[in-house]
Amino acid sequence: MSKQVSFIHAADLHLDSPFTGLAHVPKSIFSDIRESTFSTLDRLVQVAIKKSVNFVLLVGDLFDYDKQSLKAHIKLRAACEKLQEHGIVVYISHGNHDYLNAKIHSITYPDNVFIFPDEKIRHFIYTYNQEPLAAIYGFSYENEAVFTNKAKQYNIKDSSIPFHIATLHGSLQTNTENDTYAPFRLTDLKKRNFSYWALGHIHQRCLLSESPPIVYPGNTQGRHHKEDGEKGCYHVVLTETNSYLSFIPIQTIQFQSITIDVSSCDDIDNFEQTIRQRLKPLQRRTTPLLVSLQLTSNHPKLYEWEQYKYIDDIVDVFNESFVEEKDWIYIYRITTHVKQSSLIDIVENDHFISELTKQFQDTPIDPLLTDLYGHRQGRKFVNHMTQDEALYIKQKAEQLLIQALLKGEGE
Repeated sequence: MSKQVSFIHAADLHLDSPFTGLAHVPKSIFSDIRESTFSTLDRLVQVAIKKSVNFVLLVGDLFDYDKQSLKAHIKLRAACEKLQEHGIVVYISHGNHDYLNAKIHSITYPDNVFIFPDEKIRHFIYTYNQEPLAAIYGFSYENEAVFTNKAKQYNIKDSSIPFHIATLHGSLQTNTENDTYAPFRLTDLKKRNFSYWALGHIHQRCLLSESPPIVYPGNTQGRHHKEDGEKGCYHVVLTETNSYLSFIPIQTIQFQSITIDVSSCDDIDNFEQTIRQRLKPLQRRTTPLLVSLQLTSNHPKLYEWEQYKYIDDIVDVFNESFVEEKDWIYIYRITTHVKQSSLIDIVENDHFISELTKQFQDTPIDPLLTDLYGHRQGRKFVNHMTQDEALYIKQKAEQLLIQALLKGEGE
């Protein structure tokens, strides 16, 4: 009889994530947001039970950095206990956000949980009907970063075991968008003859290879506008001749980015109707939505509507219509952008604005914040900005200045 193994592959749960930048949303939904990582964990458990899997792989960053809450550990233990009731084993590795030498609460997990204890590549053997069915390999980060190529240290130990599954929290050497930890090349993984590579660390779902399957499931719950769309886990079935992968969305709140071109809007009434029409499909949602809305135009009138708070008023009315529903919608982020070519057409002969625009492009923000970051009291409350946040602030400042200058020209 042909042998097979079934499991759930998930990573980057970031339990009890603080969801920074969302404190301004209404209290009625902020509690849902804060609890979303735990609600997603519950869905993960439900999926594993429904699919009757042999085990669950949790590949790093189960918790959110070294400020791990006791609540997060207790919730994870409860999830593992629920899986134990259904005979499901759990294999855990720790990543750069929940490394072993961080201040981890001393929680005892049930007997169905196996945790990779250090940075040495080790393996656990999963038995079924008293026979070895699969070997699960991996390691845990001892400190905040691992810079060595750990993939080269993976080797199959007992070829008589039908399935060999490797877990690895790391990134491709060529990845420039994320911190490059435990860097590897795709060839490093393919030539090691494992049945499946269960990856973690990258929050975007990605299938790097079909044979053998080399898979990033992405994180289980989006936490900001760059982590939009469906989030979840993979259900994997391996046979002796094939592999079957199915992605299962389990997010309890979904981030969604929407761009609306309002260039054709001549007045604020037409503008409001255009926004409402474009947002209408969201009403068919099946999960709560946090929407990042970008408005673009080829006319600076968009800046005028923003200045007079017309956009805020329209968005407030929309939010009030849906925020009390079970599957609510909330526009939490609004950006406006007037196409640069349109601004150039208007101020092409204005040397001052031309130089101002160049200064915005060439001047970094960080040196301007040195005193704030170094202030003995202030630095306790201020996190260093990401590149995305710095770019957003520069764009908004540039828009406000050009808007004010253009308004002044018309007076």
